[in-house]
Amino acid sequence: MSQTAGETTERTTERTATASDTPPDAERLRRWRMVLGADSADSTGRTLTGQDAAMDGALDALYGGGAGKKPNGRGTGGRSAGLGASAPSVARWLGDIRTYFPSSVVQVMQRDAIDRLGLSALLLEPEMLEAVEPDVHLVGTLLSLNKAMPETTKETARAVVRKVVEDLERRLESRTRATLTGALDRSARISRPRHRDIDWDRTIRANLKNYLTLPAPDAATTAGETGATPTGTVVPERLIGYGRSSRSAKKDIVLCVDQSGSMAASVVYASVFGAVFASMRTLSTRLVVFDTAVVDLTDQLDDPVDVLFGTQLGGGTDINRALAYCQSRITRPADTVVVLISDLYEGGIRDEMLKRVAAMKESGVQFVTLLALSDEGAPAYDHEHAAALGALGAPAFACTPDLFPDVMAAAIEKRPLPIPDKEYQP
Repeated sequence: MSQTAGETTERTTERTATASDTPPDAERLRRWRMVLGADSADSTGRTLTGQDAAMDGALDALYGGGAGKKPNGRGTGGRSAGLGASAPSVARWLGDIRTYFPSSVVQVMQRDAIDRLGLSALLLEPEMLEAVEPDVHLVGTLLSLNKAMPETTKETARAVVRKVVEDLERRLESRTRATLTGALDRSARISRPRHRDIDWDRTIRANLKNYLTLPAPDAATTAGETGATPTGTVVPERLIGYGRSSRSAKKDIVLCVDQSGSMAASVVYASVFGAVFASMRTLSTRLVVFDTAVVDLTDQLDDPVDVLFGTQLGGGTDINRALAYCQSRITRPADTVVVLISDLYEGGIRDEMLKRVAAMKESGVQFVTLLALSDEGAPAYDHEHAAALGALGAPAFACTPDLFPDVMAAAIEKRPLPIPDKEYQP
């Protein structure tokens, strides 16, 4: 289904030439016909040919007349989409959309095909996985099918997941390391540094109030000079220095991640960030995932793919139990950051959950609540629980992967968190 650069250029030139030779009214009808789909053929009076017809067919197979057709081929009434549950037809369709549409559009269409037409079962076939465009949402679907996946498919699925994870690591690792390393260095500053450890920039800024203007030199006065620029000095009452490097961890990070079905993308991103944190010797990182049970995946953080296949998406939610486990593993409260990533639909004991958060914060723990760690926009969440956490000084908000390093840096330095959009605060 792939095309060469020459073929792509030739087709693009052909479409451009055709569009330029088409009368304006006819071109508008052609575009409306593409937008409205096959059902509009009679009203627009346009017949599509060539690549237009192929693109329209790929779209109509998924969106034509709604998604009434069930995977077993029986409809629910009305016209229905046309992929059904035929593996060969789906494979051809996957190839077609990768030919005609950019990668970002392909990923959306794949997700819609899985959701609208119930094609998840087809992802259990290796040849299907080899045809799809890997992305975070596909990884979430594969993880939800993990327990039902036959052995013949698992290696292919791991290869798909690894491709996505490696792409995310390339995109996120360098900035995360730089941001957190800076935050750790700043948080380790000391007030009685040795001369070689003095942070002169911060020391000068902190002591500007002690600036003294010095009188002009006698020699200049004697020579009758006028308008001489006064000189001055800063009296450094307080020295600020960098903390000396240490092989021991400066901060403990606990990622507590809800693995209910709606949190799939957050689980993927949290696993990647957990692996990055674990590779930094100045951080001690623990990764805990939960539904109604709690699983500690810290020992697998050297490989985020192993972490992801150790999760089990779906099931209920018991945040209180998960926080109880995390609380029991905290040994240095003042140097610990706990990040709860959950939509807060609690199935456990709500009051106990809030008491645990309050107790951790009172002991000195920096507590961060993320409703989602993804690029999916405003999430669905329990507003009452979010408001209760906000009242405890742990505001709940959604966070994109690109912003997460800044959130963690603020938590490490005990600064106000950079909440991205006040509109979504409870």
